[in-house]
Amino acid sequence: MAKKEIVLSYYEHKKRRQERTLTRTSNLKEEETALHIYSSSNMVSSSSYYKISPFILFFVFVLYISSHISSVSSSKLHNIQHANQTLYKMKMIKGHLVKINKPSVKTIQSPDGDLIDCVPAHQQPAFDHPLLKGQPPLDPPERPKDKNRGEMASENYQLWSVSGEFCPEGTVPIRRTTEQDVLRASSVRRFGRKFQRPVRRDTSSSGHEHAVGYVSGQQYYGAKASINVWAPRVASRYEFSLSQMWLISGSFGNDLNTIEAGWQVSPELYGDNYPRFFTYWTTDAYQATGCYNLLCSGFVQTNNRIAIGAAISPRSSYHGGQFDISILVWKDPKHGNWWLEFGSGILVGYWPAFLFSHLRNHATMVQYGGEVVNSRSSGYHTPTQMGSGHFAWEGFGKASYFRNLQVVDWDNNLLPLPNLKVLADHPDCYDIRGGINHVWGNYFYYGGPGRNSRCP
Repeated sequence: MAKKEIVLSYYEHKKRRQERTLTRTSNLKEEETALHIYSSSNMVSSSSYYKISPFILFFVFVLYISSHISSVSSSKLHNIQHANQTLYKMKMIKGHLVKINKPSVKTIQSPDGDLIDCVPAHQQPAFDHPLLKGQPPLDPPERPKDKNRGEMASENYQLWSVSGEFCPEGTVPIRRTTEQDVLRASSVRRFGRKFQRPVRRDTSSSGHEHAVGYVSGQQYYGAKASINVWAPRVASRYEFSLSQMWLISGSFGNDLNTIEAGWQVSPELYGDNYPRFFTYWTTDAYQATGCYNLLCSGFVQTNNRIAIGAAISPRSSYHGGQFDISILVWKDPKHGNWWLEFGSGILVGYWPAFLFSHLRNHATMVQYGGEVVNSRSSGYHTPTQMGSGHFAWEGFGKASYFRNLQVVDWDNNLLPLPNLKVLADHPDCYDIRGGINHVWGNYFYYGGPGRNSRCP
């Protein structure tokens, strides 16, 4: 019995353990079920808690669409404004081109790409001026008396006419201005004009540097010089290098009057690096009056063989051939207009006396020499060259020169310069040395390379 009781106890214990296991399993399932039910219920509650109102959804949607449309509209508006500005600028440029590019009877293609229009003399830009409308060009005046007339400068030619083709009689050759020419300028209004700046020659000349010879203190009715022609390197599109004569009158304030003529290399004005024959005038210190060449109403051209603004050929070379142009400007004693002569007695045209205030009478200073723009765009002195790009001490065949410097007196006589003075703003960059002899009369060498070890 004892053994049987033990066996029953074992099976009863085993049975109870199985029952307890089943109970725990059942309880666990019930807990899981309950937990699942709770979780589901909780999720439903949570979902209900965070449920967004349809009105809010619609409001957010409207805001998104509005901001997107606003962004697109702003971008389109900017593009439209830019397009309108471009169209307005191009309209202004085209209008300006119509004003200065007059109808021609013939066009000559120059080897350098220029187009030279042969415009009837009475239709040139000068006659847009109210005081010139309907008037014919004047007849040539009496030329100044010159004791050394036989010793003229060597003849020089312009590139457009090397083929021997010229404009017909009764027309004047005018370099055609292109859209690209105007687009290179800071504005349509400033196209064809020099930068406004002081002309007084000193070391604070606001980016313009000079090496000049000059006379002052008397009354001058004209000036003459033979100018050596080179093709100096100009480092920046916004710089230039020129060699010219200035006839100056008035104070060095806003009433300054100048007449200028010579050659220049100006990538901004012409789009290349050719030396070009140019003229300039102003009556208010380069502010609102005056312009280069025939780019406004002012200078009246009378010649059919010289194009102002056209490239000069040939040019001088280092240790090689030397070429110069002779320029004479003088005041007609009879009518008071200022006439321009180029080369061996070729009359180019005149500046009417009414254009000026102080120069309506006479000049009080005459200057000859070189000028460059030093923009310091790279933080140091420009390497733009003046003259040949070599210093004055190197002399003939290497340095550029002015020779046979003369002035015109009150009685229309060409005379040697009295007391020529020379001045260089920055002689370590560009310098000048004057002299006098029986062949060249008053002369000077000038120029330089710009930036170098002594001109940082």
